[in-house]
Order: sequence, then structure tokens, then C-alpha cells
Amino acid sequence: MANETKKTLRRILHDLKHERKWIIATLLLAAVTVALTLYVPILIGQAIDRIEGQGTVDFSAVTRILITVGGSVLVTSLAQWLMSLFHNKITYETVEELRNRAIEHIQVLPLSYLDTKPTGDTVSRMISDVDQFADGLLLGFTQLFTGILTILGTLLFMFFLHPGITLVVILLTPLSLIVAALIAKYTYAMFRLQAEYRAEQTAMIHETVSNQKTVQAFGHEAETMQEFDEINGRLSDAARKATFFSSLTNPCTRFVNALVYAAVGLTGSLAAIRGAITVGQLSCFLSYANQYTKPFNEISGVVTELQNAIACAARMYALIDEPAEIPDAPDAEILKNAEGNVGFRDISFSYTPEKPLISHCSLSIRSGQRVAIVGPTGCGKTTLINLIMRFYDVSDGAILVDGTDLRSITRHSLRENIGMVLQETWLKKATVRDNIRMGQPDATEEQVIAAAKAAHAHSFIKRLPQGYDTVIDDRNGALSQGQRQLLCIARVMLALPPMLILDEATSSIDTRTELKVQSAFQKMMQGRTSFIVAHRLSTIQEADLILVMKDGQIIEQGTHESLLEKGGFYANLYQSQFAH
Repeated sequence: MANETKKTLRRILHDLKHERKWIIATLLLAAVTVALTLYVPILIGQAIDRIEGQGTVDFSAVTRILITVGGSVLVTSLAQWLMSLFHNKITYETVEELRNRAIEHIQVLPLSYLDTKPTGDTVSRMISDVDQFADGLLLGFTQLFTGILTILGTLLFMFFLHPGITLVVILLTPLSLIVAALIAKYTYAMFRLQAEYRAEQTAMIHETVSNQKTVQAFGHEAETMQEFDEINGRLSDAARKATFFSSLTNPCTRFVNALVYAAVGLTGSLAAIRGAITVGQLSCFLSYANQYTKPFNEISGVVTELQNAIACAARMYALIDEPAEIPDAPDAEILKNAEGNVGFRDISFSYTPEKPLISHCSLSIRSGQRVAIVGPTGCGKTTLINLIMRFYDVSDGAILVDGTDLRSITRHSLRENIGMVLQETWLKKATVRDNIRMGQPDATEEQVIAAAKAAHAHSFIKRLPQGYDTVIDDRNGALSQGQRQLLCIARVMLALPPMLILDEATSSIDTRTELKVQSAFQKMMQGRTSFIVAHRLSTIQEADLILVMKDGQIIEQGTHESLLEKGGFYANLYQSQFAH
């Protein structure tokens, strides 16, 4: 755990390098603040020495000293304000850069990571953990440095005034450090657990809220609350322990600091009685004793926040350190104007080594062919699509496009040549027009409308409050599932790339509209290599080639008529759907 903390701290310091000039400015201002703060007690002590005797008050000297005190306080206040300003700049620019790195890294993470990690956990790292890190950095950096400077500066000033009294302070100081260190040892583990449980709770809340209809439809409210209570209980327990241990630090160090103040008061009074120091210097010592102990109280609180911040930063860095997907080869080709010839050369693939899915599959698809992929749930239909899109790479063998291995083609150019409509729709928060233009940002208004008409989306778009200028997103309820799917279809119809993938593209559309969209698809697929994944076999009867999959294998292939004549697995599937 200690090594992990040190590693995280080194990374934080490394990330602060780009703020070097502001950090130096902040440290200089902190030094000025501490120096002037420690200089004021000396001035006050001198003022006291000039008024201690009856009839011997030196008013002119006292006035000059008070003016100097006022100037010192004014400069200190200005330095503290600038220090706070610079520190805020350092913190929020660092946090901004960290979030940018995280979101950029998410764009290059392999789909396997995003498929296996709860969305809520990733969201928690990006938002809650970074906010906690910012709070710890904001509170901790300046106070920690200022506190250390105050402690060292106070000891230095006290040493010049009276080495003997300073030695008493130095001998008692380790007590405070030992107490703080012992408590801090336990707080990090508790804060780490707290961050993990918070992420688990965020993931559970995200999952529940986004699927609340399903929860209510199946009467799963009680079980959901039970699961939430269990996670919330663990979070509450970890937070309570973290707060308990961290809250011990302040009172324990305050007790030790009170001992230091009492020891300074006692030894200082004895020294004043002997004439070793003046009354003003005794006053100065007592002020220093108070200032010396104050940073320990602040640092104890800062250590708590820093422990939490480091724990949260470690989770954020863990996300950034996740291995990115295998980059494009240095000599990768850019696929331009693809003809659409696709070949599977003895490919094998599995999501986990112990569960083989596709084994030694070979296939050749000519340019312009309409290929339908059918089979029972879990047979590998969508997996085959994921491999063509190179969301995953094959374990063995190769997939070729126009004779070139996919791994020798840049991902961006490959996907530019493939249009994809999925059963699961996604719309960004933007206007209807911008959502349709996603695949072709420079499309004209006429082209957008033509694509919407082809997808039979134009009529409902015109009924929206602002038509094509209506701002929508994927969750605001303004559009039905079928309308969202029509917009996704319009998006592909606008781009019209050389190859198409339709994965249950009409699953959420009513039968009447589906017939119209299917007609539009037939026109769109002319001359384009098309892969159609469908459960409803009525939608793929016109396909040039039907691939029948079972347990990751292509067990039959042919046209609709030839497969029916064969009387095999496909024929049974077809008859099960259309049997009377």
C-alpha cells in the first residue's frame, strides 16, 4: 500500500510539472506570507518592551512599530489572495488535463474493457474521484507547504531568541508527528475502500435508473432496494471508519500541541524571571508556540484530505493505465473506395480462452452481395460483425477486405467504408440535423432531408417542435424507440458507404413502416456489400447468400430457396416462424 501511495504521489508531481511557473510563484508567495506572519510577533514584542515601565512609554517608537505591523499585515493579505488565486489555477487546470487524458484514453480502449466494466464505475472515476482529487489538491498543496514553512521558520526565529526554549519545543515535536503518522497509516486503506464502494454504488444507481421500467415491470423494487442497502451499508461502514480514524488526528495533535504551548510558557516564564529574555520576547515566544502548533493541526486535516485524494487519483490513473487497443500498424494502409470483397480465412475467435466461440471459419463474399446471418441467440452473429468492424481482432486466421488483412488497414478508414445500423440506438445531445449528419458533417440541407425521407423519418421530424432544429438526446423521452432507430437509419442512408451492416436494424419499427424501410434498404444495398443480421427470416429472403450459424460455426449457407430445399437447420427455423 505504501509503494502504491508513493507511486501515485510521483505521478501527481509529474503531472504538476506543466504548472511549474505557477507553483514557483505560489511557493514564493507562501514564503513571503510565512516570513511576514513570523515577523509580526517580533514587532509586537518590541512594542511591549517599550511600554512595560510606568512613565517610560516610547509613543513614537510604538507608533512606528504599529505602522510596520499594519503594512506587514496588508502585504500578507495580498500575498495570501494571490497565492489562493494561483493555487486554484494550478488545481483546476491539472484536473482539466487529467479528465481530458481520461476521456481521450477511453476513445482508444478496446471494446473488451468497456464490455466487461460497469459504465457507472467508469463514470465515477471520471467525475466523483476527480472531484475528490481536486478537493484534496486544492486544500492540501498550499496548506501543506505553508504549514511546513511555518514550522521551520518558527523554529529558526525561536532559536535566535533563545536556543534552550527552542530545544524543549523540538523534543516534544516528535510526539505530534508519531501520532499523525500512526493514524494516517489506517486512513488511506479506509479511503481507498470508500472510493471503491462509491464507484460500485454509482454503477448500481446508473444501472437501476436507466432500466427503471424493467425493474418496475418485473416487480423487482424490493430486491433492488435490498441490493442498494447492502452496497450503501458497506459504503457507510467504510466512510464511517475513514472519518473516525481521520477525525482522531486533529484532537490528538491538539493535545500534544497544548503540551508544547504549556512547556514554552513555563520555561519562558522562568527565563524571563532570571532576566534571560524580556517580557516582550516572552510574548513573542508564546505567539510562536501558538503559530508553531497551528500548522500541525492544519496538516493533520490536510493529511486526511490528501489520503482521500491520493486514493481517488490512484483509481483515475488505473483507468488511464488500462492497455489501449492494439494500434494500427506503422505501415497500415488507408482503405479508399472499397469494392467490398470480404474473405474469412480460417478465422478463430473467443472472448475468453476457456470458451471457444468461432473456430476455423472460412468464407468468401463478393462485392455487392447481400449476406444475411441467421441463427439462435448466442451463436456468434454479432461477434462476426464485431470482427468485420475490427472492434475485436481474430485470435487466428485473417479477415480480408479487397484482399488486404484488416490488421493492415487503419481502423478509421475501415469504418469510414462501413455503414452500421444496430438494434441498440444511440443519439447524441444535438439537433436532429446534427444527429443525421454524424457520418457526413458537410452534408447539405437537401441531402439530410433526402436521407430522412428515404428512412421514412421526415414526416415525424416535421411534427417535432422545431423540426430538424429540435434538440434531442438518447434519454429525454421525446422520441420513441422506433423513431430513434429511423434516425439511425437516416444517418447511414446519408453517408452511403461501400459496405453496410444492418444488425436487427428494423427491430423497433412497426410492420407497416418496416415494409417501407425494407424497400429503401433494397435500393440502398444495390451494388454494396451488405451484412444483415436478422431474427425475423421474412426480412432476408431476398439475400444473395444466407449464412446459418450455430455454436460459432457456419453450418449452412445458400439462398433462401436452396436452404429450404435442403430441409436442414434453416428450414426448421423458417418453419417454426411461419408454421400455422
